[in-house]
Amino acid sequence: MTAETTEQVAAGPERDPAGVRWLIFVRDRGILVLWALLLIGFSLWASPYFASVDNAILIANAAALTAIFAAGIAVGVICGALDLSIPGTAAMAGCVCGWLMTHGVPVGIGIVAGLAVGVVVGVVNGLIALRGFNPIIVTIGSLSVLSGLAAALAGGYTIPGLTDLMFLGTDRFAGIPAPVWVVAVLFLAGTAFLTRTRDGIRLMAVGGNPEAVRRSGINADRYKVLGFVVSGFCAALGGLVTAAMVTEANPAANPGIIFNALTAVALAGVALSGGRGSLPRVLVGALILGTISNGLTIKGIQPYWATAVTGLLLLGSLGLEKWVSTTVSRRLVATAQASVHTGTR
Repeated sequence: MTAETTEQVAAGPERDPAGVRWLIFVRDRGILVLWALLLIGFSLWASPYFASVDNAILIANAAALTAIFAAGIAVGVICGALDLSIPGTAAMAGCVCGWLMTHGVPVGIGIVAGLAVGVVVGVVNGLIALRGFNPIIVTIGSLSVLSGLAAALAGGYTIPGLTDLMFLGTDRFAGIPAPVWVVAVLFLAGTAFLTRTRDGIRLMAVGGNPEAVRRSGINADRYKVLGFVVSGFCAALGGLVTAAMVTEANPAANPGIIFNALTAVALAGVALSGGRGSLPRVLVGALILGTISNGLTIKGIQPYWATAVTGLLLLGSLGLEKWVSTTVSRRLVATAQASVHTGTR
């Protein structure tokens, strides 16, 4: 092999002839570009009402609930456990908290009890899934059970008068709605956990390759259950914030929660096969949905068009994830084979 050929092979990875770095950028940073384009487009189209501080706060507040539920979905997906019981967990947590508060229990205890519901549901879902059952089927069953229990606890009606929860819902602090502060704390803590702690890093590793994790001596089952627990906790938190925003607990599980949360997760490029994901990008995904809904509302367009656009974004993001993953793998193999052939000449 000549010196010139050696230099070309050495320079190959830096020049990235297969375009792998660009594809990875599209997968990991494309969501930021999409959001920027949406902000610019709506600022021009819905001028002057869209591009204002007050409207930005409205978008953030509207995206808050989706972001909370999406965080739970994302952590579950990252560790390889898609939790579809989130709407039921949210309803049950809200009803437990509301029932306790209307029976004279202090607000703090009611909130802790509601959050505990999410943790217990996560543990139960995780332990059942470890018995070899499909997590999707398990959580669908849990959704039905929780919906029935919430309705039974509330007597089939909403539990009104939860004004003591307003500090989590309608109150503002420094001009920012309470749900936005809840999201900020949740995502800062969640990001630090996944990226800065041993358990968080191991949780992501379990989603990527559980067998390799087991062979390294780590209890993969523990982290699988932990993923369900985090998902259940986020669902319960979302249920409490929902109850706080409307000052009543509704026992009916809202299936739209899953749709919006999954769309935000898919837009963020979280691999549905597990092992890869970023909570900050999930937050951007939720903000994109809030931006679209807000911009269309300002222009007087019917809400069902926002639902249609959201569905198209979900399908498009799933297709993009599949295409990028397949293309990256194919190009890396082709580049490796070309390097081997060049080196043997």
